[in-house]
Amino acid sequence: MSKQGAETSDAAGTVQSCCPGLLTAPLEEDQSVELARVFKALGDPVRLRLLSMIASRAGGEVCVCDLTPAFDLSQPTVSHHLKLLREAGLIAAQRRGTWVYYRLLPETTDRLAAILTRPAGQPVPQPASAAP
Repeated sequence: MSKQGAETSDAAGTVQSCCPGLLTAPLEEDQSVELARVFKALGDPVRLRLLSMIASRAGGEVCVCDLTPAFDLSQPTVSHHLKLLREAGLIAAQRRGTWVYYRLLPETTDRLAAILTRPAGQPVPQPASAAP
């Protein structure tokens, strides 16, 4: 693994510590594989909407029974999307009786934000002008 950032992965492949931003250093191959898994989970409109619904829920968690009716999908399909978000390290789940409750893992979204954020004071890269 790269010496650029002090990062490790858990069993789900979630980045455990902050990596350098995309504008400060090129990603190593293993970093890009780990991040691609998270971005791939976010790349589906249903999963992105599920994450938004969970993250915006007052009280911090939401029952799967409250998520499923918001979609024109079967319960197993919604559960599959939730599983992919869980495997990407974006949400956590806790079973209570017959229902599963989900909550956002803000440390993962914070890491994504840090990777995508331009460091303070760094100028915005300008595109090369095309010669006529």
